[in-house]
Amino acid sequence: METKMFVDHVTINIKAGTGGNGMVAFRREKYEPNGGPAGGDGGRGGSVIFKVDEGLRTLMDFRYNQKFKAPAGQNGGIKSMTGRSATDKVIFVPQGTTLIDDETNTVIADLTNPGDEIVAAAGGRGGRGNIHFASPTHPAPEIAENGEPGEERRVRLELKLLADVGLIGFPSVGKSTLLAAITSAKPKIADYHFTTLTPNLGMVKLADGRDFAVADLPGLIEGAADGVGLGIEFLRHIERTRVLLHLIDVSGFEARDPYDDFLKINAELAKYDPELLNRPQIVVATKMDLPDSADHFEKLKAKLATDTTLKTAPILMAISSVTHEGLTPLIEKTATLLDETPVFPIKGIDDLEMKIQTNLEDEPAFTIDQAEDGTWVLSGRKLERLYMMADLDHEDSILRFSRQLRGMGVDDALRERGAKNGDLVAIDDFTFEFVE
Repeated sequence: METKMFVDHVTINIKAGTGGNGMVAFRREKYEPNGGPAGGDGGRGGSVIFKVDEGLRTLMDFRYNQKFKAPAGQNGGIKSMTGRSATDKVIFVPQGTTLIDDETNTVIADLTNPGDEIVAAAGGRGGRGNIHFASPTHPAPEIAENGEPGEERRVRLELKLLADVGLIGFPSVGKSTLLAAITSAKPKIADYHFTTLTPNLGMVKLADGRDFAVADLPGLIEGAADGVGLGIEFLRHIERTRVLLHLIDVSGFEARDPYDDFLKINAELAKYDPELLNRPQIVVATKMDLPDSADHFEKLKAKLATDTTLKTAPILMAISSVTHEGLTPLIEKTATLLDETPVFPIKGIDDLEMKIQTNLEDEPAFTIDQAEDGTWVLSGRKLERLYMMADLDHEDSILRFSRQLRGMGVDDALRERGAKNGDLVAIDDFTFEFVE
């Protein structure tokens, strides 16, 4: 028997390609005894790009494949030939996927439209060949750069259904039955708790041409926001909805108080995100075809009249999905509320690029620590990137790298920390002596 899994959140590792290395080469052509430098540049490394694929519905493809790496750029060649740039690694995701940097917890992008794409990790630029370092005083430099490392990130993918309306409520209050009655969706329906193990999505079309998407979200229970039951797994899908249909069973069949159910579900919403209580909410009394429902409905109506749980007083409507009583007024009222309600922004999207840029600018160019054996250890993303791009196989490149360190203030900083002539200094796996 085939088991279908709805995967709506997963964490993956992505790494962009490193740029190709620049080359140290010289012209060796006949009749050109004094041929100059002719080392070409390396090609750019491939970037990692996320792109919306409208055919995907879940993040199941990432369940067993969680590492994605773009290819490196080609090294530069002789005769000033530039290496070939690498192709980008394109990762397809469902519409409605939010990308979050797992380390900083900042949102990278919210891919909600068909064709949306984002460069989540940029490929490194190719290193320059020695043709760039020639000068009148140094016409034959043995200097080239290694390719810039590609960006590497751990990314959290969260899929939030693109629904205008969310159906919420305790298990077995009739959400799946309502969805089946007003849309063409065919959810699994049975008379026991947690029938719905995955969100179901359906489209409602009105006679006047209006339409909207409805998501039947798995039943919440008390404590859902703290991880009890299934509710916490699907609360994220409520974030995109503009109108909530809060279904409450007024039949009395399970001996629960309808008003108490109303308070408990909204308490779980507030615990997950207090802003959810600002959204328009229609309280839908279900199973009105059963004998005691009318009495329970009137009691609920009286209590809601003085309730202040929500920012806007809830609208109370009564339906029976079995007899279709009240369905048309409910659909029309929902469509009207949608017309009056703006789209709620997804938290963390605004000013994203500015936040990421600020984080990088705030980092020091380098830091200095001292190991137990007395070795001075230099670190820091800017300095380490400079080191990785230095071609230390040639003396000219080593001298250039030492000048770059001096220009960054490394020598002065070491001296202030107490470094003496002959002390060992380490950058990654490269160790050298400090010289006054």
